[in-house]
Amino acid sequence: MALMHRQSLVQFAAPVCETVVDVPVPQGGEVLLRVEKCGLCHSDLHLQDGFFDAGNGQRIDITRGIKLPFTLGHEIVGAIEAVGPDLPRDLIGQRRVAFPWIGCGTCRDCVNGDENLCARNRYLGVALDGGFASHVIVPDSRYLLSYDPLPASFAAALMCSGLTAYGAMKRAAMHPRRRNLLLIGMGGVGLMGLSIARAMGIETIAVADLSKAARAAAIEAGAATAYDPAARETARRMLKESGGGFDVIVDFAGSENSLAFAMGALARGGKIVVSGLIGGSFSVPAISWVHKRMSIEGFMTGTLTEARELLDLARSGRIAPVPMQEAPMHEAAVWMDKLRRGHVTGRIILTNDV
Repeated sequence: MALMHRQSLVQFAAPVCETVVDVPVPQGGEVLLRVEKCGLCHSDLHLQDGFFDAGNGQRIDITRGIKLPFTLGHEIVGAIEAVGPDLPRDLIGQRRVAFPWIGCGTCRDCVNGDENLCARNRYLGVALDGGFASHVIVPDSRYLLSYDPLPASFAAALMCSGLTAYGAMKRAAMHPRRRNLLLIGMGGVGLMGLSIARAMGIETIAVADLSKAARAAAIEAGAATAYDPAARETARRMLKESGGGFDVIVDFAGSENSLAFAMGALARGGKIVVSGLIGGSFSVPAISWVHKRMSIEGFMTGTLTEARELLDLARSGRIAPVPMQEAPMHEAAVWMDKLRRGHVTGRIILTNDV
């Protein structure tokens, strides 16, 4: 029997390592995808840690229900190698990108099309074994989307960083006042958000990031202004240059500091969309909600319908690919460590020899 090689968690808070098992046989409507590429996401680090930082020394445990060894990776592109008996065999050989935010299929959210909100989800690389492997089982062929003629690495990144950025920008665009826009956090998701915002026709976009390299990358990608949140004069300069604050702010960091920074830069009647997962706690005087007439919305990932919308937008050529670097799948542990230490700009795509 053929063997499946995986870069798996065998212990939380420890590096991933190779595990080898038999290649699984798809059942029913399942699909066996031979993984060609899989993106490395910052959320993979939280899963590796086994918790989210809730601030004030508190942690949200995410280890329950995960059986070790477990394989991370949710930005997956590959070729269909086998299908379950309920599916036509002419699917075999087709190249597809996987929509990973798969729900239970029967709850109220799933029936409404919001599988990404499902409490009994089957997210690939989060609840089910993911794409840091030679193969992955996808529960149903409906979650495998055609991405031609997009580059495979770009298509993979669209299913998480792209979908998160797209959904966040859609929700930002719903705000009635959109005179100006600030994006906070210019990592892989933030740079994708910048590209998508420009594809949506927003021309003047300000960004903020602590990293000089990230700010430079954002300017090169089309940002009009890049702010250093740590600089002494930044707050005063931002309020002056924005005409009293930003109507819409998207926080791709999602930390105590980034949210505090966003609050200081928000105009009266403004909106903050938070899609980062760095963590911590955040508090604001209750009266500020009323006096500042502000709104804050959390957002993570998108729906299957939005994934199709995003692929169509990318096919139009209006989304500029963010910086990407490919690395061998067996180096997953090395690149996870580099990402943790902040030594990565853009997106890392892990590849298998095929």
